[in-house]
Amino acid sequence: MVPGLQVLLFLTLHLLQNTESSMVHLNSNGYEGVVIAINPSVPEDERLIPSIKEMVTQASTYLFEASQGRVYFRNISILVPMTWKSKPEYLMPKRESYDKADVIVADPHLQHGDDPYTLQYGQCGDRGQYIHFTPNFLLTDNLRIYGPRGRVFVHEWAHLRWGVFDEYNVDQPFYMSRKNTIEATRCSTRITGTNVVHNCERGNCVTRACRRDSKTRLYEPKCTFIPDKIQTAGASIMFMQNLNSVVEFCTEKNHNAEAPNLQNKMCNRRSTWDVIKTSADFQNAPPMRGTEAPPPPTFSLLKSRRRVVCLVLDKSGSMDKEDRLIRMNQAAELYLTQIVEKESMVGLVTFDSAAHIQNYLIKITSSSDYQKITANLPQQASGGTSICHGLQAGFQAITSSDQSTSGSEIVLLTDGEDNGIRSCFEAVSRSGAIIHTIALGPSAARELETLSDMTGGLRFYANKDLNSLIDAFSRISSTSGSVSQQALQLESKAFDVRAGAWINGTVPLDSTVGNDTFFVITWMVKKPEIILQDPKGKKYTTSDFQDDKLNIRSARLQIPGTAETGTWTYSITGTKSQLITMTVTTRARSPTMEPLLATAHMSQSTAQYPSRMIVYARVSQGFLPVLGANVTALIEAEHGHQVTLELWDNGAGADTVKNDGIYTRYFTDYHGNGRYSLKVRVQAQRNKTRLSLRQKNKSLYIPGYVENGKIVLNPPRPDVQEEAIEATVEDFNRVTSGGSFTVSGAPPDGDHARVFPPSKVTDLEAEFIGDYIHLTWTAPGKVLDNGRGPVSECSHIAPSLNLIKSHRGHLWSLLNMNIMCSLF
Repeated sequence: MVPGLQVLLFLTLHLLQNTESSMVHLNSNGYEGVVIAINPSVPEDERLIPSIKEMVTQASTYLFEASQGRVYFRNISILVPMTWKSKPEYLMPKRESYDKADVIVADPHLQHGDDPYTLQYGQCGDRGQYIHFTPNFLLTDNLRIYGPRGRVFVHEWAHLRWGVFDEYNVDQPFYMSRKNTIEATRCSTRITGTNVVHNCERGNCVTRACRRDSKTRLYEPKCTFIPDKIQTAGASIMFMQNLNSVVEFCTEKNHNAEAPNLQNKMCNRRSTWDVIKTSADFQNAPPMRGTEAPPPPTFSLLKSRRRVVCLVLDKSGSMDKEDRLIRMNQAAELYLTQIVEKESMVGLVTFDSAAHIQNYLIKITSSSDYQKITANLPQQASGGTSICHGLQAGFQAITSSDQSTSGSEIVLLTDGEDNGIRSCFEAVSRSGAIIHTIALGPSAARELETLSDMTGGLRFYANKDLNSLIDAFSRISSTSGSVSQQALQLESKAFDVRAGAWINGTVPLDSTVGNDTFFVITWMVKKPEIILQDPKGKKYTTSDFQDDKLNIRSARLQIPGTAETGTWTYSITGTKSQLITMTVTTRARSPTMEPLLATAHMSQSTAQYPSRMIVYARVSQGFLPVLGANVTALIEAEHGHQVTLELWDNGAGADTVKNDGIYTRYFTDYHGNGRYSLKVRVQAQRNKTRLSLRQKNKSLYIPGYVENGKIVLNPPRPDVQEEAIEATVEDFNRVTSGGSFTVSGAPPDGDHARVFPPSKVTDLEAEFIGDYIHLTWTAPGKVLDNGRGPVSECSHIAPSLNLIKSHRGHLWSLLNMNIMCSLF
């Protein structure tokens, strides 16, 4: 192999490895590339950055000890918002951004809720999404409640980086052990404490011993475990990192496999250390010998800048096929007019076998600025395909406008093959640019995804679905963390309209959105007749929709001011039979009100059959989960085969936690190799969808300690009232692209029934009713969580919803028998 190519291949693989979890990577036992980003809504506070530095410095030493000398934090980037004042020490970010940060600093959505947590919804060993600290947590003395902030950071880092789970359970704080004794849910059982009930009424507080519940034989619901302040147990960090003696994770020697916690549920009762030591990090990080403490971490302070985007669009001869050039221009115009945020710097490059800079960077401040770019969208397709020439021209358009390519974004769209694309990998890496790629059609260069992966960009695939290009462009929105700037897609539909027939539909527009609202119609033959009516009865007709000046078969209507909240209705007809699409985009109604959001992705960007893929969709308002929504995924294979999956938030199958706003499902319906695209639609179910005001996944709030034989209680958690833990959500729609993924080794027929077994049962619950035990669980599917499950095969032990007569002392063995029965 040529030496230069060896270096390039190493560089590419190294970068690909880094992007699996943002930019973090291990270098000689030290974590590098960790990004802590401050939300734009957080007011500037001189104390915040020193507090972050102190926390990470503490964490590095604690992490080094907890990992038995294997890992520590070497360098950290702290990204401050563009709204903060400039300082000489603030550097320009490269590929660091708020939406890809490992740790975010942001206010909670509600008045109370400073508990640190990690957004983590994958399987055992899967990395989480981000850690969330609030400014109040970082600036307030929480020592008695959470312990030192550095220890809290390590607890959350284990969630984020190694995919382990908590060893406590606030919903089931006690359980009956095999020895028929009541134990606090913890790891290890060597942690000692007292079980008490603390009641306060009208200023009078009483602390007493817990009583047993006559039905469950467990302690009464208000019973709380109060740990001893002085302990001898060294484990575990995933239970109570605040105890001075706790400096390690539970191992197979001291792991409590009986505890009904998420770690045992998700990891087949493996200890946290067993999961951690098998992670990719530890495979490449042997213990550092002869080192008592790691060097202190170094910090870089970065300040966000305005967005710089250059579109690099293919106009080669193959773009004449299947109206690809027209579809590209429709989607690009929508992106420029409706998606890109104001104040962004935007340029345009087109390419075939050569490249042409159509527009150097233009600052977008008004509609006339958009038009300067859309006027130069390509009208003819001809020539070959040179992706590297297109990228080089994109870099030139940026640098010639006195902007740095580092941290800038390029949206690269192509449908062509290009054998020379690898020749510019090194230049792309040096540029520091983020490249989002859109592969159009089955012949697009196979190396496109490498460009996205190595630069931290998004990747999309568009083929038969008429809306797929528009969906892809709509997903490439701001990464600043300012949600009010982001364009949201309310609708994306395609209709096959027969001549003279009417297509009728509705679009709910909820009260969290309404600014910059656009209705866009595209057609294939002739402009249709359109009637649109707002919730108050005002009508818009075909003449109100502005035709595109470039004759790219599209028309748009921008609703003046703020669009009315409620159900909008539309009717479409025409004199010609044709395919018609409708897209609706909008922005947040107010900077102070969080809009309802939906995001989606696959568990992996590449899959080797028969690996299990999981579809994830998160539905939220701010940091709060939206429950009870109807969430559907549409997955399209490279040659057009489509699969529709209903996603569930039921705590079974692929879903980790019930009612956390993360809707999931296993995907197994492979139809051949190549690229697949993911699109997710979210709809509120009338009178069923609700907003959960309770954050389930959070650090343990310690109620107090036993000190010198006396119980010393901490202030009670400032929490929302129990009767107000949910709020009704109005009707809403959201559509989002989940990008693309690639599959290899899959058969073309889609028959995989014998390859994938049923999912295991993970939510078995038992309730005593008199002398009977009532067992309930969610039945798995025949193929993972798809199809009819095998519950009937356990009928001799526990038919679903039937009562089993059993002596209470044998409950544990019965439960274990049922779990084993459901694992085949």
